Amino acid sequence: MALRIATEGGTRTGDRLTVGVAARLSQYLRVLIQARKMGKERISSQEISEYTNINATQIRRDLSAFGKFGKRGVGYSIDGLIGEIRKILRTQGQHNIVLFGGGRLGQAIASSTIFADHGFNVAAAFDTDESKVGTPIGDTTISAYDELGDVIREKNIIVAVLAVPPEAAQQVADDVVEAGVKIIFNYTEALLDVPPEVTVHTTSPAVELLYALYFYLT
Repeated sequence: MALRIATEGGTRTGDRLTVGVAARLSQYLRVLIQARKMGKERISSQEISEYTNINATQIRRDLSAFGKFGKRGVGYSIDGLIGEIRKILRTQGQHNIVLFGGGRLGQAIASSTIFADHGFNVAAAFDTDESKVGTPIGDTTISAYDELGDVIREKNIIVAVLAVPPEAAQQVADDVVEAGVKIIFNYTEALLDVPPEVTVHTTSPAVELLYALYFYLT
């Protein structure tokens, strides 16, 4: 088993996007979805730049690599660009995910529209605390932890979200990988050891703040 670290090189590797391009397209998609919720119909590369801190020239270069989506002086159709980026990222349709942790963070994640906006459905949730089993969380209820294998396989879930204490994260990761999960979204500070075919994405507000502070101070 090995800790996976992704690197970027070029714009494509065969038919696969590089990490950098996929990450930027995902940021553009986030902005577009939020802009649509605010009632906007069109958006310019400069506007996307202001919300992502990615240079407008880079945005136009990224998008033009896949087709002609915008018109000079008019901008991009938000609905159209959302559809095109989802095709590029291969994220059309609905995808079931499983949530681990029924505490305050888990409740906040399940109640948020962030995942639903991008086509992700929290189809199951688990917690080792028996007092939480059967209680509602988002649009589902918390199930007993020992049922995770059957539920993950039954609902064809390949994405797990970890909102558990750091000391419990590795055990949960081991269990979900054994059940067939291929992507782990890690809200803990734990460094997870997973097989090469499993991808771990870790989110840390502190790291994002440090990154922002560095550019503010320099």
